[in-house]
Amino acid sequence: MSGPQQPAVAPSLVTAAQIEAAAALLEGVVRHTPLEHSRALAEPVGGPVWLKCENLQRTGSFKIRGAYTRIAGLSDAERAKGVVAASAGNHAQGVALAARLLGTTATVFMPETAPLPKVAATRAYGAEIRLLGQSLTEPLEAARAYAEETGSVFIHPFEHPDVIAGQGTVGLEILEQCPDVATVLVCTGGGGLVSGVAAAVKARRPDVRVVAVQAEEAAAFPESLAAGHPVPLPSMTTMADGIAVAAPGELTLAHVRGLVDEVRTVTEEDLSRALLFCLERAKLVVEPAGVAAVAAVLADPTAFAAPVVAVVSGGNIDPVLLLKVVQHGMAAAGRYLSLRLRVPDRPGSLARVLAELAAVSANVLEVEHERTASRLSVGEVEIFVVLETRGPDHADEVVSALSRAGYQVTPD
Repeated sequence: MSGPQQPAVAPSLVTAAQIEAAAALLEGVVRHTPLEHSRALAEPVGGPVWLKCENLQRTGSFKIRGAYTRIAGLSDAERAKGVVAASAGNHAQGVALAARLLGTTATVFMPETAPLPKVAATRAYGAEIRLLGQSLTEPLEAARAYAEETGSVFIHPFEHPDVIAGQGTVGLEILEQCPDVATVLVCTGGGGLVSGVAAAVKARRPDVRVVAVQAEEAAAFPESLAAGHPVPLPSMTTMADGIAVAAPGELTLAHVRGLVDEVRTVTEEDLSRALLFCLERAKLVVEPAGVAAVAAVLADPTAFAAPVVAVVSGGNIDPVLLLKVVQHGMAAAGRYLSLRLRVPDRPGSLARVLAELAAVSANVLEVEHERTASRLSVGEVEIFVVLETRGPDHADEVVSALSRAGYQVTPD
């Protein structure tokens, strides 16, 4: 039996010198984003926890760092032919702004499902937008074909040393802002950001633990690491579109294999809970992909040695999705409670249920009646209620109060 398949020649990892050169190049172009302390996370972790706020970066994510570094490295002749990219949104915006700043043109292929605010922002930065397909697969193929036809340079979102070096400047800033950091958690899709951060951090502080965090429904790294080569996922279903990447590249896989201490996954519930946490407790607007590192801390706070830095990688969220995710996050946090109760079908029954709910300060959001279901007895009605509570303990109190009042309560 043959062993794991390995690339014929192992790719060279990005060096500290390359990342430092990128930092010098990016000076005055990107923001040194703030490191914000989170007291709410520090308590369960048992030590300081800091949020590296790349959601406050130009274009709303870290992507401008890698895109600018890559395009700046092109020759004048290459820049004269323009650049092309494929992206669901954040890389698109980074490439569009970088191209404008460096005096070249950008064509960006995006899926038809890309959030409208990301499409509008990319166009506003000066890129020509072409929409096609329902996932990133079709735009990637079209962008590569366009590069072949026109001579434009394809700017890969993660699989290039210049892109990784640019993203690695986040790691340099973390070391400057939190010199005693013990653990760095990084949101991870294709692996460009975590590769760069790990290269920067390990070069100066090899003792620091670097953790890549992926959405459970789009976690390509675990299987690829086990196989020793990129293994595409057959499908992905996650709200975190920014890290929904079917497979890492050979280069990012080599960085994660050699420099990253652990790959963790977080559930959709973890992501929505973290997004709600960032809104309520950190006062930060973050997209689902951008909260993966925070989600990992919330899900298992004792797993990480402090001081902890969680990279908040992007804040470009569609308001419609924000509304849905906030509702999902409130449900995951026990703030929404859906119940079914069977009561006698006679006047006053609903009023008595509502009185019981009012007595325990549960806010009623929805009420429905069901009289015709075969599971109901004659003279019986089922009431479906959606309630807003103060959290899991309050939700338990509501259910207990209804049970004590003699109602048959079934969580929905």
